[in-house]
Amino acid sequence: MKIPTFLLTIFFCLLTILTSAQNSTGIFESTTDVGPVKHIGNTVYNAKTDTYILSGAGANIWFKKDEFHFAHKRLNGDFILQTQAKLLGKGVDPHRKLGWMIRTGLDTAAAMVCATVHGDGLTAIQYRKKDGMNIEEVKSPVNMPDIIQIERRGRSFLLSVAKYGDPFWTVEVPDFDFPSEMLAGLFICSHNADVVEKAEFDNVRIILPAPPDFVPYRDYIGSHLELMEITTGKRKIIYSVKNSIQAPNWTLDNKALIYNSEGLIYRYDLASNKPSIVPTDFVKNNNNDHVLSFDGKMLGLSSSSGETAYGSLIYTVPVTGGVPKRITPVGPSYLHGWSPDGKWLTYTAGRNEAYNIYKIPSDGSGPEIRLTDKKSLDDSPEYSPDGKYIYFNSARTGSMELWRMHPDGSQKEQLTDDDFQNWFPHLSPDGKWIVFLSYSPEVAPSDHPFYKHVYLRKMPANGGQAKVIAYLYGGQGTMNVPNWSPDGLYIAFISNSVVK
Repeated sequence: MKIPTFLLTIFFCLLTILTSAQNSTGIFESTTDVGPVKHIGNTVYNAKTDTYILSGAGANIWFKKDEFHFAHKRLNGDFILQTQAKLLGKGVDPHRKLGWMIRTGLDTAAAMVCATVHGDGLTAIQYRKKDGMNIEEVKSPVNMPDIIQIERRGRSFLLSVAKYGDPFWTVEVPDFDFPSEMLAGLFICSHNADVVEKAEFDNVRIILPAPPDFVPYRDYIGSHLELMEITTGKRKIIYSVKNSIQAPNWTLDNKALIYNSEGLIYRYDLASNKPSIVPTDFVKNNNNDHVLSFDGKMLGLSSSSGETAYGSLIYTVPVTGGVPKRITPVGPSYLHGWSPDGKWLTYTAGRNEAYNIYKIPSDGSGPEIRLTDKKSLDDSPEYSPDGKYIYFNSARTGSMELWRMHPDGSQKEQLTDDDFQNWFPHLSPDGKWIVFLSYSPEVAPSDHPFYKHVYLRKMPANGGQAKVIAYLYGGQGTMNVPNWSPDGLYIAFISNSVVK
C-alpha cells in the first residue's frame, strides 16, 4: 500500500522533533528542525572553544513556509542576541542562509522575525508579523557581515550588522504584536531540500538588558567577567554573577584579576576560577577606579571611606591587602594611572566646580599638581609604559575624545575625532596600542552610563584608524581601568545582562 505524501511529511516532522536534542546545548534549551526537511539537522557545541556548529537542510525560509535547523530557547520580554558567524565551505545554493531566528512557535508558518545573512552576502531583517502571512524584509547595505545582532525592544525589532572591525549598521522595524514569550536562537537553512549546509557561530550572547525604569547607581543587573584575545576577537565568559562587578585589572604575575563589587575589592584567581576579598581594612566604599603599580606590588584605590564632605579619596595598599594609606588631601579624586617608576599617581579630580587632571607623589609626600585647566571634563589619565605620555579623554572640543600630553601637562595632542564618545584609553604593555570604550553620539560627552550598546576599539598609540574589537552591552564599569594581560595578548572586561 502506498502511503500518502502528506502522511509521510507528518511522520518525518514528528520523527525530527522526537530525535532532536533534548538536553541543553550550550546556552540553548533544545535543537530541532522546523518544517518538512528531508535531512535531519544537527547542533554541536564545543564547550572548550565556546563555538556552535549548526548543520541543516531546508528548501527555504520564505512566503508561508519555513524549513531550517534551529537551536533555541524560550525568552521573555526584551532581549539582545549577538554572534559572529560564517557559512562553512563553498556551498551549493547562493541563498543558503544563517542567522538569528525569533518565532512564536515551531509551526512552519509561525509568526517570526529573523536576522539573515545569505551565501551571496545578501543581508536582511525578514519577518512574518502573523501566522500564515508572507514574509517581508528590509535589506541591509552591508554585504556579507559576520557580526549579527538582533534586539527586541518593546514592539520593535532592531537589526544591527557589521563586518568585524566596523561599527554597526542598524535598522528598526516597529509594530510587532508578538507574545512576551518567544523561541529565539540560531538557525541554518541550505535553500536546497536535497543539501545539508554548515555554519559556525562564535561569541554567541543572549543578553537580557536593564528594564526601562532602571535607575542608575541604585539598580543593577548581572555581570559577566570576560577575556578576549586581541588578535582574533575571540571572547570567553569566565565568571558570571547576578549583581554588579566592575573594572578588572590584570595582575603582573598573570595569575589573577582585580575587580570591585559593592564597595569591596576582589581578587579572581585564574587557576581556580574563584574570587576572594582583598582586605582593605576601613577603606570599604571602593569604586571602579583602582590601579595596580607597574611593578605589580601596590594597589591604588578610589574610595568614599574618608571624610564625607570630600567623597572619593585616593589610597594605596599592598596588592595582597592591608591598611591603606591616604594619598589625596581632598576630594573628589578618582585614580586612573600610576607612573612606570612608581613615583606618581595621576587622577581626575573635582576642584572649583571643574574636573581636571592632577598628579601627586605616590607616597603622599607632596602637594597635588594640576595638569589640565579646562571647565569641560578631563578624565581617565593613564601613563604610557615608557612614561613619556599621559593619555586621557576630554570633552574640551564638545565631544569626548582621546588625548595625550607630556607628564608635566605640556604639548596636549588630540588623538580621536569621530562620531563616538570615547573613554578610558588603556595602553598595551609594549606601548604600541590603545584599547578604549566608545559610546554612541547620543550619549552626553560628560556622561559614561551603565547598560548601553558600546564598542571596544583599538588604535595605534600615536593615533590613527580605530577598529572595533568587541560589540557589547555595558559601559560604566566595563573597563574603567588598565586591563591588558602582561603579555599583551588579552584584555579583561565586564559585559552586562540580567543573570538568571
